[in-house]
Amino acid sequence: MLRVLTIFIGLWVTLGSYAATSSPVSLLDNRFRVDPTISQITFVIYRAKPSRPVVLVRPDGTKYYSWRHPDNVRWYQEPSMDIVSIDHPMPGPWQAVGKVTPKNNIRLISNLELTTDKLPLRLYHGENIKFTARLTSDGKPLTIRDFLDRVKLKVTFTKYIENEDQLVKEARPTPDVIGEFSDDGRGLDENPGDGVFTVKLNIFSEPGRYRARITSGNGVFLRAQEQDVLVYPEPVTTSFIQSRVDDQPHHVVFTGLEGTIEPGSVIAHIDHWDRYDNHYTAEGQAGTESLTVKLSIPNHGEVGNFKWNGRIYATEVSSQRPLSFTIPEHTYSVVEEFNIEQTRMMQEKALAEKLKREQQEEILQQRESARKWKIIYIAAGNVGIVILGLIIWLVVRKIKAKRAEMPMQLDMPKK
Repeated sequence: MLRVLTIFIGLWVTLGSYAATSSPVSLLDNRFRVDPTISQITFVIYRAKPSRPVVLVRPDGTKYYSWRHPDNVRWYQEPSMDIVSIDHPMPGPWQAVGKVTPKNNIRLISNLELTTDKLPLRLYHGENIKFTARLTSDGKPLTIRDFLDRVKLKVTFTKYIENEDQLVKEARPTPDVIGEFSDDGRGLDENPGDGVFTVKLNIFSEPGRYRARITSGNGVFLRAQEQDVLVYPEPVTTSFIQSRVDDQPHHVVFTGLEGTIEPGSVIAHIDHWDRYDNHYTAEGQAGTESLTVKLSIPNHGEVGNFKWNGRIYATEVSSQRPLSFTIPEHTYSVVEEFNIEQTRMMQEKALAEKLKREQQEEILQQRESARKWKIIYIAAGNVGIVILGLIIWLVVRKIKAKRAEMPMQLDMPKK
């Protein structure tokens, strides 16, 4: 049986500041009150597991359900938890109906805000960026793990189109997800549950103008920031030069774009694996006035398939911004040496056999075509004979009919 839980929390807020509540708040007299100065509030409500979501009752008696509520209410539910976020909540006493845990504790989050690093206006295809976002409540870091564990940040790039809002939905460009991350202490994220989200963004969008959008949402908390960015072609080219001579190394050459990359700033690193997964590493840096790094990969004449990938670091001239690029995996093969003369003879033989087959096919096609025309001529002749026979028969019949009429005319009496 559902029992009515009326929660009463006095939220006294001055015009100058409002302190965020990040610890459990004891419920008094089964009631809670929303102060008129609060523009946004989120409730984290713990229920008995499993149980149905609570029902929120506004001061005027209007009921909010997890499956039916206005647009200013966002509701996230789990078997033992409800997270309800309300924009511009009605001031006054609210009620919650449901199997709330016996501890009668609730966590309140007010005035949530998402702040992020500013993306550089000039980005490069293939670039990797360390990107940080922060969640705060009333200007203070949000550290409620139960809430943060359910928040996912997402960065998307959408091709820029003038007056996009005026286009039909089907004609609008599809966003590319550049990165998704959580405050979980993994990857570049330093500390879990501290309200700071850090991720490595991989800029794989093709060169052009984009609308970057950073959102945070778990079905209940939605915040977004947008900015326009330009993606330029990768400013460092990578070339693989495969050796055809045993004991002569393969080379990977990295060259920075003049005027974009600062001379002497290019640093390259590659990881190489042979067919037995033996690992080889090579690193190098461009000279003081150079934009090129040339790395060598040993070549012992072994036959098989090989692979390599790497990383590039450089500095942009105009902004002195450090750049980082990931080189995707490349593969190449080394095959056994072959006799050129023997190969030429085999190719000539194969070509001669091909020509012979084509000639035979042409002769067969000509014979087939001649046979078809012969059948057509015979059929046409037969049809002609039949038609001619019919004509002769009709003529003979007509002549006979005229001859039969002539005696009858001669026998008629004279007047």
